[in-house]
Amino acid sequence: MNKKIAVYILKRVLLAIVTLFIVALLTFVLMHSVPGGPFNKEKAITPLALETLKRKYGLDKPYYQQFLIYLKNIVTFDFGPSLKYRGVEVTEAILTGFKTSAIIGGVAVILALICGTVLGSIAAVKHNKWQDNLIMVFSTACVAMPSFVIASVLLILFGVKFPIFDTRGDSISGLVLPTISLSLYPMSYITRLSRSSMLDVLGQDYIRTALAKGVSKRKIIFKHALKNSLIPVITYAGPMTAFILTGSLVVESIFSVPGLGRRFVESVLSRDYPMIMGTTSFLAILVIFMTLLSDILYKVVDPRVKLE
Repeated sequence: MNKKIAVYILKRVLLAIVTLFIVALLTFVLMHSVPGGPFNKEKAITPLALETLKRKYGLDKPYYQQFLIYLKNIVTFDFGPSLKYRGVEVTEAILTGFKTSAIIGGVAVILALICGTVLGSIAAVKHNKWQDNLIMVFSTACVAMPSFVIASVLLILFGVKFPIFDTRGDSISGLVLPTISLSLYPMSYITRLSRSSMLDVLGQDYIRTALAKGVSKRKIIFKHALKNSLIPVITYAGPMTAFILTGSLVVESIFSVPGLGRRFVESVLSRDYPMIMGTTSFLAILVIFMTLLSDILYKVVDPRVKLE
């Protein structure tokens, strides 16, 4: 079994390398296809100064050479200096922004997993009762609303109408609303996954046999049904964690959170090529890693799953 797992991980790593290459290629092509450049907004810049800046940052080289340099930067995770923030290294900026995004993202992941699993289980156990209907209405509403709508509603309610929390994400109180905004959608999605999976498990023959033998319903739910119903949640948890930890671009912009998402938006607007490539590569690596981790955990939770 250990050999099979090692082969499976090796295959996924090779696939991850190919995926990362495609992401880097698409990002490079798209950012160079957009009209304008990183120095177009410089005031009264002369053609000579423009050529000097391009030569300094390697933007005067042919596109294929620039792309090869970016691939080398991905391997070494050293993207050089930012074009927008003078004197700031891209790697340093990414790690600094990710610290803030990881704080609100980590809490949002925990809230989404715990609350979503609990609410989904309650809805399944109370199937077709008022608890089930209430939970499903709430989860459906949160799934249907985009994150920027949820963030805007929370900002108006608890930041303006009832100023309980700070509206800027540069303080502990200011991180509450963006954390809730990030957690509501995945929490609602997990609620629906948990409910559907739990209902399917509760309808299995071995559950009915256990009930017929007099096993308590509480023991059946927590010892048997809950564990088996977590399989689809674990599958979703990997990509969800990667998405949340990187920080929602819109949510961080609404609450002025100095996270990675905000840096990425600013880099796109200012055509900061090294920051764009560095951030995109970092996010891609994180998503690939979390997806691989969730696949392995899927096997651990359910030994019946075969790794191919």
